[in-house]
Amino acid sequence: MSDLGRLAVIGVGVMGEALLAGAGRAGFDDVVVADAASGRAQQVAQQYDATAASSADAVTDADVVLLAVKPQYMAQALEQIAPGLSAGAVVVSVAAGVTTTYLEGRLPDGVAVVRAMPNTPALIGEGVTAISAGTHADDADLDIAERLLRGAGTVVTVPESLQDAVTAVSGSGPAYLFYLAEAMVDAGVGLGVPRATATQLVAQTLRGAAGLLSQEEAHPTLLRERVTSPGGTTAAAIAALDAGAVRADVAEAMRAAARRSQELSGQ
Repeated sequence: MSDLGRLAVIGVGVMGEALLAGAGRAGFDDVVVADAASGRAQQVAQQYDATAASSADAVTDADVVLLAVKPQYMAQALEQIAPGLSAGAVVVSVAAGVTTTYLEGRLPDGVAVVRAMPNTPALIGEGVTAISAGTHADDADLDIAERLLRGAGTVVTVPESLQDAVTAVSGSGPAYLFYLAEAMVDAGVGLGVPRATATQLVAQTLRGAAGLLSQEEAHPTLLRERVTSPGGTTAAAIAALDAGAVRADVAEAMRAAARRSQELSGQ
């Protein structure tokens, strides 16, 4: 058994399973899973060499509890786990818009709560997750949360006041790129490129561009300028994007995502 203790995963949908897989890579080897669909819990438990249990039983003796239920089911999940939660357990929630204040108000006094916002590339271990400490969570608790989530990708620590903005940047961010990819593929098809080939070209272009942005640590403007020769094809494309106010549309889209995250927090 690792020094990380027992992990309880409450909710093993797509994201819950992705983070469970990452937890295994991070060294958690004593894991109990629970899900509203008991058959799903059994299936995932068998796949990841874990134990399936009810939510109430799963948190018994758990050192770390990962809450991966949808926001609308959070109140019910908290009601189920609160009575059996071990003293000193660290609760990590990945539910969008659910604040640490909300969680702390429905859990035993003094429980360490960490709010986290992952994104879907966690499915392949390439996600990014922003974590924020609740009132009772200290640096050691944040370190535990980071170790749990690091198996799914990069982890950054931010004040909770920035979580709505983080949701707009990285939480929803993959959808923006998929939207762009969809538009690029369709445009390529319109230009005569077979759809399968256009999809392959776009996917590798996005992968390579992301790699350059990550590895070179250069400002996106500099990387764009390297591709944009004066009077060339890229310059013509960028001029068309600017004429369509794409930059402003992206900013407004992200503001809309942040506003919706705030609304969910209020609910």
